Amino acid sequence: MTLEAVFFDVDGTIAETERGGHRVAYNSAFRELGYPVDWDPQLYGELLAIMGGKERIRFYWSQHPELGTLSDAQVEQIHDVKARYFRELVDEGGIELRVGVRRLLDELASRRIPISIASTITFEGLDALLRRSLGDDWQDRFQHLGIGDIVPRKKPDPGIYLWLLERHRAAAHHVVTLEDTRAGLLASVGAGIPTLITPSDYTQDQDFSEAACVASSLGDPGEPAHWRLASGAEGSGLIDVEFLEKLVSR
Repeated sequence: MTLEAVFFDVDGTIAETERGGHRVAYNSAFRELGYPVDWDPQLYGELLAIMGGKERIRFYWSQHPELGTLSDAQVEQIHDVKARYFRELVDEGGIELRVGVRRLLDELASRRIPISIASTITFEGLDALLRRSLGDDWQDRFQHLGIGDIVPRKKPDPGIYLWLLERHRAAAHHVVTLEDTRAGLLASVGAGIPTLITPSDYTQDQDFSEAACVASSLGDPGEPAHWRLASGAEGSGLIDVEFLEKLVSR
């Protein structure tokens, strides 16, 4: 069966951005703006159950009435300042692509298989991350950027993947999504797309029973991925185009 497109989540999938990236940037934004808030690693891991940065801010404030209320403008301000700090962290070299991501992106490009992004990350954050890793022309690699607030409801709602399927004019069973969270998995399979999970720092213990495959990474020469298919079959090696084609043919 033909592989018509591949959709990539970003945070936790393309790069480990959460613990040492977004969390640190949020705390820097809170300090700069004078909010007495600090998200430690454990708390931030719990907050990741809320998909979307602005939604996460609103949820936290709703649980802490002593902080007062935030207007939409204040939420936007926190998010914008946080984005600036995240970009600085990336520019300093603190966040790299996960194992195998660059290799697979290059292979997909060489085979002219369309690639798109499905993430709540801002354009500024994505630009910082991929410009450093892929070069100034990184946008040429992607057909569509399904990012930020482009759809009204966040994962696990399948809206972002339905949006991408429509724009690619692709059949869901001819596409593979790469994700790292259960929310992302539910969004993808909710749109009917076979999903490959590479668990991240914060998602190792989540339930991925609906995934077509769960892999430790995408693998690189000398650093193979270890994977398990929905059938129970296990193996190791590189997650390459031929591997993804087998996922859509099952």
